[in-house]
Amino acid sequence: MFLLCLVEVNRMSMLQGAPWLLAHKSMLVVDRPAKVSLYGQDYVLWKDRNDNVHALPNVCPHMGAMLSEGWCEAHSDGTSTVVCPFHALEFDVAGCTVLPGTQKKTLPQMEPLELIVQGDFIWSYGGVEPLVPVPDLMRKISLDYQFVGIAGDTSVPASLLPMLLNMHDYNHQNGTHREMFRIEEVLFEAFVDKGHHSEAFMKMPKASPTRREIFKNPSVLMMPKTIEAHLENYFPSMVIFHGETAAGTIAQCHFFIPESAERTRTYALLFAQPKSPAFWLMKGAFLNLVDTVVAQDADILSKLYAESSQKIKLNNEVGIDWVRRNFESWPQVRSPNLSR
Repeated sequence: MFLLCLVEVNRMSMLQGAPWLLAHKSMLVVDRPAKVSLYGQDYVLWKDRNDNVHALPNVCPHMGAMLSEGWCEAHSDGTSTVVCPFHALEFDVAGCTVLPGTQKKTLPQMEPLELIVQGDFIWSYGGVEPLVPVPDLMRKISLDYQFVGIAGDTSVPASLLPMLLNMHDYNHQNGTHREMFRIEEVLFEAFVDKGHHSEAFMKMPKASPTRREIFKNPSVLMMPKTIEAHLENYFPSMVIFHGETAAGTIAQCHFFIPESAERTRTYALLFAQPKSPAFWLMKGAFLNLVDTVVAQDADILSKLYAESSQKIKLNNEVGIDWVRRNFESWPQVRSPNLSR
């Protein structure tokens, strides 16, 4: 009974039934296996020359080698198999192999992970029953914006709830990100609660960057004196920052994936509507800025006593309250939505 209760607690702590964006196709090199984790299970993910993406459990059914440490065998029709690094057994997308000395394909030896591929976006429910639909926002962003790149792909030793609370904490810029943004004040304007979807609007005047900060990351010069932030949130898997810079409009999309009950992966996809071709000269600096933001968030999450009780409440914690309500009532939406 204790073990069953523990399994249920872990399942709820990872909000099973939500869709998770495992990767953007640009994160995969053709015919090169990559490892991803979800709900405490490891998978090998690969993309073939036909631009099709596949996923299998990462453990070879022979002697347990990590398939992600192997390679892909390309075929003339553009398909490919993943090859175990231990005994070079090839597994096709269905999990079948051909044993040495035979010409017969085996029955499937493992169950493929079901993927939902929307354009360049690779979603998965982790093999459990879907409880909420895949949001359509990323498809819309990819139509309206140009893709810039990926930043901050990090596995953080923190469970999902502290990660989400941190990403919806509108007061931590002066602490966690003080050296990056030098925010002087958070002028919170509105929070619109739509159940598992919400939007936050705020203005944040900032001090002028120092010469040292400009040298470390020239993109700070492209940031306005007052950051006007529009945050669009889809519980539990993503936060999109919509903002204006001197170089163009950006959509900075952050994603969260429960690798296990104790670890959460996060990364960001940056999209933009550049005002001029000069934007692309600053591409690396913009991605470096996002890398730094994610690294700072990951660092503070590793230094929290996550189970401690909150005895002090600050202004503008409506995003934190929204996360707690949705987490506690998952997958239902608690009514009324108190943050309207």
